[in-house]
Amino acid sequence: MKKLLLLTFASILLFPVLINGQHMLNGKQNSELGVYYGLAYYLGDLNPSRQFAMARLAYGGLYRYNFDEHKSLRISGFYGSVEADDAVIEYNKNRNLHFRSTIMEISLQGEITFLPFEIGNPNTLHTPYIFAGIGGFRFNPQARGDDDQWYDLQPLGTEGQNSELYPNREPYDLYAVSYLFGLGYKFNISKNFTGGIEWGMRRTTTDYLDDVSTTYPEPEALSGVAYQFSDRSLENRGDNTNMMRGNPNNKDWYSFAGFILTFKLPSLSKEVCPAYD
Repeated sequence: MKKLLLLTFASILLFPVLINGQHMLNGKQNSELGVYYGLAYYLGDLNPSRQFAMARLAYGGLYRYNFDEHKSLRISGFYGSVEADDAVIEYNKNRNLHFRSTIMEISLQGEITFLPFEIGNPNTLHTPYIFAGIGGFRFNPQARGDDDQWYDLQPLGTEGQNSELYPNREPYDLYAVSYLFGLGYKFNISKNFTGGIEWGMRRTTTDYLDDVSTTYPEPEALSGVAYQFSDRSLENRGDNTNMMRGNPNNKDWYSFAGFILTFKLPSLSKEVCPAYD
């Protein structure tokens, strides 16, 4: 996992360098710089299927290079928060768990437009598009304790990760990879500005975005305040050892959906006159 994450980050960070090299070779600049503003939400053990449930604000930035009127590559950096609560979602109300987590993501993705599109071209005013790619992200699930304070859940080992009773349950990593895909719609605003809306889903390589994955541990495996975050059941609290707390067979998902505004960057080099090429 760590090798895959490092490779992902390295590929993403090298992308602008490679594209700038291409700019110098062809003497053209077909790139955009933009901002994103919208929503983020989560799908997982606490919310298996309700799209946009408990969505929270998110924002970010992006750099896009357009190879032609149909194909683009993009690097994006997004920041947002996700949350879920059994009392609100009511998928498993008796479990009575909740969480919140910030997400910091950097991703590389390809875009394909259905119609020809060029920035500022009045003959290509708008088009739907699809995209797919890979990203790396950091998360940190938290929950509110009985003292009304928010606690980081990963160090507590709420499923016995820090106990000798469960040697196979190691603490989960707070960094993971996401495989993303989605669709959008972009349009020309002026000669240099484009706008758009998009919705993208992320399938992650972790099942602990919400700190919930497997079974309730033995109470003896928990220490300090960990117990109050492990089993908060409305009924049978403390009697759920080895009962399912979550589904370890399904990885967690999260999504970003919102508005994008981009500006066409000026050329980095002078174009070569064809008569002297």
